[in-house]
Amino acid sequence: MRFPWWLVVALVVSSGLRAAGWIDDWRARNPVWRGAHLLVNGPGTAREIETALPALRDAGLNVLIVQIDYAFAFDSHPEVRGPSPLSKGDCRRLAEACHANGIRLIPQFSCLGHQSWSGTTHPLVTKHPEFDETPGQYPGNKGIYCRTWCQRAPGRAAFVRDLLDEMVDAFGADAFHVGMDEVFILASEHCERCKGADPAALFADSVVELHEHLVGKRKLEMLMWSDRLLDAKATGFGEWEAAKNGTAPAIDRIPKDIVQCDWHYEPLSKYPGKPTEYGSLRLLASKGFRVWPSTWKNVDSAKAFTLEARALKEPRMLGPLVTTWGAVKPGVLAEWEPLRAAFAGW
Repeated sequence: MRFPWWLVVALVVSSGLRAAGWIDDWRARNPVWRGAHLLVNGPGTAREIETALPALRDAGLNVLIVQIDYAFAFDSHPEVRGPSPLSKGDCRRLAEACHANGIRLIPQFSCLGHQSWSGTTHPLVTKHPEFDETPGQYPGNKGIYCRTWCQRAPGRAAFVRDLLDEMVDAFGADAFHVGMDEVFILASEHCERCKGADPAALFADSVVELHEHLVGKRKLEMLMWSDRLLDAKATGFGEWEAAKNGTAPAIDRIPKDIVQCDWHYEPLSKYPGKPTEYGSLRLLASKGFRVWPSTWKNVDSAKAFTLEARALKEPRMLGPLVTTWGAVKPGVLAEWEPLRAAFAGW
């Protein structure tokens, strides 16, 4: 059997980046995960991050999640490449720069939901409308938040595995973030395969499918956003940070070794249900998950959330994760007050 050249190169690079027990040494030196999440839309952003790494390291950062999505030069399915994709060389260079600074690099590809943003529909369901949960509906994405791929579409699972494998190998990754946040369209009446199905079952099926491949086959650590596992009514959070569409029971149907990135971006008084504590931290830990409390740009919220997480003295709390969502450039992230507030609380 003849393997494509890019796969051979990727496997060699991947093996080299994982060699010599790098991740075991990293774990021994870093019992607390101090992370940041950055959007990467092309090689220029990757270069900005490389330049910023020494300052981020000095600020205490030891994990970096880079959300790539379709900004990657896929060879297995080149039709879903974004307009300014990272080459495999770009990925290798960024991974090596992170490792040289003692920073663990974790790539992210948004799975299931977030297949569109505003008026732009992303390449997977644009080039393959047969994978869309709502094919032919919502022109220009008017009336919806984000599109979703159909969990039951024939051929979709193998297609996505190809994309994830290429990214894992290009970065030499030992962990992978699958997104899974803000999934509002599920079991749609417009999908002949899914309408009438249990949203929790569909969501759990998607998580388990990814886990079987990334953890079971590829032996990686898997991370995801936790919002769809939380019940909005029970927690008091709004419909973005918790579910109102029936997915929450999936919390008992998915593997417990998945790291749950539990994100809350506002002080408790700002939430519609007026919760008195960030109860999702206890809930997720009580279910057996490791939890990575995740903040954004509100400094008061970053302080409160990370302090509450630390005060629990729960060994399943990993440390602070600071998301950015374009609010700050990589070059000044090390001095960004929300990051410093979150890191100082742990």
